[in-house]
Amino acid sequence: MRCSQRRDGMMGDHSPNETDLRWMRRALELAARGRFGASPNPMVGAVILDVEGRLAGEGFHERVGGPHAEINALAEAGERARSGTLYVTLEPCNHYGKTPPCTDAILEAGMARVVIAIPDPNPQAGGGAARLRSGGVQVTMGVAAVEARRLNYRWLHWASAQKPWITLKAAVSLDGKVATRRGDSRWITCEAARRRSLELREEYDAILVGAGTVRADNPRLTRRLGLNPNGRWLRIVLDSALDIPADAALIREDPESVLLVHTDRAPADRRERFRDAGVRLLEIEPGPDGRPALTTLLRALAAEPVVSLLVEGGPAVHGSFNDAGLADEIELFLAPVIIGGVQAPAAIGGLGAGMLDEAKRYIIVSVTRHDTDVEIRVIRANEADVHRAD
Repeated sequence: MRCSQRRDGMMGDHSPNETDLRWMRRALELAARGRFGASPNPMVGAVILDVEGRLAGEGFHERVGGPHAEINALAEAGERARSGTLYVTLEPCNHYGKTPPCTDAILEAGMARVVIAIPDPNPQAGGGAARLRSGGVQVTMGVAAVEARRLNYRWLHWASAQKPWITLKAAVSLDGKVATRRGDSRWITCEAARRRSLELREEYDAILVGAGTVRADNPRLTRRLGLNPNGRWLRIVLDSALDIPADAALIREDPESVLLVHTDRAPADRRERFRDAGVRLLEIEPGPDGRPALTTLLRALAAEPVVSLLVEGGPAVHGSFNDAGLADEIELFLAPVIIGGVQAPAAIGGLGAGMLDEAKRYIIVSVTRHDTDVEIRVIRANEADVHRAD
């Protein structure tokens, strides 16, 4: 059958019926359970119906290196999977990675039909639909595709753009300040908002700050809520000359997870000092501002792979990402307090826009109340389609 173009931009074999939509949405609910542990893999959910259309098995990808959603669902379904239907939120993988190809397991189980939300854009893992069709399986593509893209927007961006999804995060007053004129910033937001801020770290692969934040606040930049089952967590500091204190808190605690990004300005003795402490170093050529060039850094991080990067820097670091047009998403935690004063720093510094029509435009995705404070989440206007409703 010739594929037709669906309005959500995916290729579908036919308009989905209510049964397909119902079970694919259940698969998406399951996929979302992997939001803390699946990355740098995508969140994937799977549902299996037996030949009579009854629920036989469910599964989701819980953590990187663990079984894929399809394998978990097949294990639960057992022999009931034979001649049944599989609903899966992402095209089954067709390569040997940390686990064998899911397509082989599906074919061995003797499934008659596979319904897929979206294709896998990764050329190494893709091709699963074609492999299944060649094995005699009926394949339907494009069911609940918009919802599936919305769920994995960070991973899809990384897979297509070869750079991490960048989120700037800041706690601000009603007038957009991150500190008083004397530098006092603890605490602008309430405890509930701060906990939600820590929860964000559990969803991302890495966190980034500037050397100024390390010198001023001496943060640990750790995950501490225990929501992510993986030990993989990268703490990145932009430090052109490697002049942060050698006894900084983040150096003392798990130095192997720290990446110091510097330029050729960093003296040899400082490089040796941090290497001896167990810290990773990455030299990046300087950009026009003399700091490590962000685009070069992001390409290197994407290859780690870092799928998503949470930037918790100060105004200068946020300003660098904004000026370079690299901020995909912004998370603002807004407290009902006015700091005031022209000398009090705002959340985003840098050069900024000369004219209003040069300002970066964002779309509000959500506004959430946390006790006395509000979390405002926005994404770049040209990324907004991943969050639109069906």
